[in-house]
Amino acid sequence: MMKKIVLSLFTIVLFVACTESDDTGGSGGTSDDFNRQAMLTNWADNIIIPAVQDLSSDLGTLSANKDAFLASPNQTTLDAIRVSWLEAYKTWQYVEMFNIGKAEEFNYAFQMNIYPTNVRDIQSNISSGTYDLASVNNNDAVGFPAVDYMLYGLSNSDTEILDAYTIVSNFEAHKSYLSDLINQMQALTTTVLSDWTSNYRDIFVNSSANTATSSSNKLTNDFIFYYEKGLRANKFGIPAGVFSTTSFNDKVEAFYNKDASKILALEALQAVQDFFNGKAYNASISGESFNSYLQYLNTIKEGDDLSALINNQFNTAESKIQVLSNDFSLQVETDNNKMLEAFDELQKAVVLLKVDMIQAMNISVDFVDADGD
Repeated sequence: MMKKIVLSLFTIVLFVACTESDDTGGSGGTSDDFNRQAMLTNWADNIIIPAVQDLSSDLGTLSANKDAFLASPNQTTLDAIRVSWLEAYKTWQYVEMFNIGKAEEFNYAFQMNIYPTNVRDIQSNISSGTYDLASVNNNDAVGFPAVDYMLYGLSNSDTEILDAYTIVSNFEAHKSYLSDLINQMQALTTTVLSDWTSNYRDIFVNSSANTATSSSNKLTNDFIFYYEKGLRANKFGIPAGVFSTTSFNDKVEAFYNKDASKILALEALQAVQDFFNGKAYNASISGESFNSYLQYLNTIKEGDDLSALINNQFNTAESKIQVLSNDFSLQVETDNNKMLEAFDELQKAVVLLKVDMIQAMNISVDFVDADGD
């Protein structure tokens, strides 16, 4: 199970003060009549499963372009596999937050998007020719960041990158590793999708009680954890040096591509906002959601509608991200203050989600903070 550790002692104390413990596993307090099963159904049928299906399709395209590239490494096939890598990576931003079911069981996110990737481990694997990509020891040598390195980071020029797959002494090993990386990503995604469509969907939808182990409570925690750690901290806070004495321009997403960090961050924030509002994946319809739940509860914060405050804060954060360089590594190096400003606006939504929203819905946080890890 993914270890969930994320905000501050203040938040823990706040929840201890405001939420009574429930030894039966529930969240405590009074219940409400909101139709959580309708919300779970919308999440599963209109958001989660379609997103994973799209990712599976994108990875199929990436795999096909990988095969074409490895059969004939040239600029055309290299460009094609790079395009399909980015398309799949963008779709991944709509999937990563759903750490539940099979995804939680085998730490799907850890095998798909741990960055920065570990070049030493990658090169060691390539040199030895013997590796277990599913091992936890290789979590930082697989997934989208490892493919980023294999497509953009083997050299500073496309000519030399192509040489790495054609004429250098170990070019066959480079080919094998790239192929194995993408095949593993595709296999993992197939497993997650098959679980959702075969039996987990019904288990998920029917777990509609308000208890610590119910679907709505678990996924609410996953959603907030992803927003706080996966989006706010990993994409912005860590590279900007929020949790350290220095910034880290090499700890950005898509470090080797040099042109996709902002694209991926904006997709991730859009995915979060769409999920909050119950918007169907790649469709205009919306269903029951956190937004409608808060509307049902008529949740007001300091005289303002909480759901509107959350959406407004997402929009403000998005405006701060829009002014950043496409290359977050360059942004950190040249004007890190703008990264810090984006982080600050993202942070403001953490309080609204992690304190106000889940108190209104009578859900307890199941993780604590360790941002400096």
